[in-house]
Amino acid sequence: MDTVAREVGVSRATVSNAYNRPDQLSASLRERIIMTAAALGYAGPDPVARSLATRSGGAVAVMLGSRLSAAFSDPALSIVLDSLADTLDVERSMLLMPGVEGGPRRESVARAHADVAVAYSLPDECAALVEVERRGLPLVVIDQPVLPGSAMVDVADRAGAALAASHVVGLGHRDVGVLAFALHADGVSGPPSAERVATSRYRVTRERMAGYVSVLDAPPVWETPGCLRDHGREGAHWLLRQVPRPTALLCMSDELALGALRAAHDLGLRVPEDLTLVGFDDTPAAQWADPPLTTVRQDLVDKGRIAAELAISLLDGARPGPSRTLPTTLVERASTAPR
Repeated sequence: MDTVAREVGVSRATVSNAYNRPDQLSASLRERIIMTAAALGYAGPDPVARSLATRSGGAVAVMLGSRLSAAFSDPALSIVLDSLADTLDVERSMLLMPGVEGGPRRESVARAHADVAVAYSLPDECAALVEVERRGLPLVVIDQPVLPGSAMVDVADRAGAALAASHVVGLGHRDVGVLAFALHADGVSGPPSAERVATSRYRVTRERMAGYVSVLDAPPVWETPGCLRDHGREGAHWLLRQVPRPTALLCMSDELALGALRAAHDLGLRVPEDLTLVGFDDTPAAQWADPPLTTVRQDLVDKGRIAAELAISLLDGARPGPSRTLPTTLVERASTAPR
């Protein structure tokens, strides 16, 4: 920077401003500095050196509850991450931290070169979050868990699930099954007890199940180990062999519902004539399904944008403030019909 300053005939601070505070210089002077630096082979301030000087890397660590292969097969997560990345300042980089058994390894969080953490749908008592607290990193939580001192954005899961259950009951369905995210690690299938629902490690599962059972009376449940279509297909095969056979399935994600749609085809059942299906999320695949999927809509783009804005505000010294809860709405399409 000293060499560039001497060549242009300005101070070192002016060269620094050309890279870090361009609004402080005229466009012509900044262009002359940048062109001179390029001719001398200088690419600008080294980001590692700058982080050492400022004691801030500017990175946002996004902690996931699953491996990257599973994460990127989940369209809801992909939309949230895409929106989050688009919203972050050009000065902020995003560090993805995949999960192992419900979250990143604690030692990985200890080594992460980040100034703020974003937790995406992690279970209660996640070890990675203990390390976030130990380091004193500001924290933004998307969906779960609920932690004091963190900023949070979630959706009205319980209300959305109740909307879905009320919809199928209003259509005359009385035998209704549920494809649920795992309530517990054992993945036992069957009707959920009130205690089992209340003690799930995942707030989203607890809330959505609570919404379903606020309308239904002990529906048969298959607990899936994840949210892939294969998980939904497997669970739907079990549910659709119960006696009496469910005439409607409520699914905690669109991906599970699309797997259930495949299971219905496997068993020779027509949707919606023989089986009504309702998903959750309203991902793009829902409207392109055959038939198009009735689902509970949450604004995934807004969720990612708000999480990024909260992370930036925490980096700027703002307090977490109250949680932001986004509404849910029922989108009726052709996968539901009267009994």
